[in-house]
Amino acid sequence: MNSVGLFDAKTHLSALLERVAQGEEITITKHGMPVALLVPAANRRKKDPKKVAERIRALRQGARLEGVTIPQLLERGRRY
Repeated sequence: MNSVGLFDAKTHLSALLERVAQGEEITITKHGMPVALLVPAANRRKKDPKKVAERIRALRQGARLEGVTIPQLLERGRRY
């Protein structure tokens, strides 16, 4: 993985995006500290909606309000 300073990233953004489109990952740094990562959009995994729904259902199985009523939750939410 390559790293580029913020100034150079702003100056050469088009060239960096071309490199990223070819599959390269580039870290953008500010004062030597990493602040952003440029990665190809194709690397983002698309999630299957059915699997996401199954996971939500599984998470809901363990969630219980034990002793707390919905009106109490609403009141707590209104405080903020």
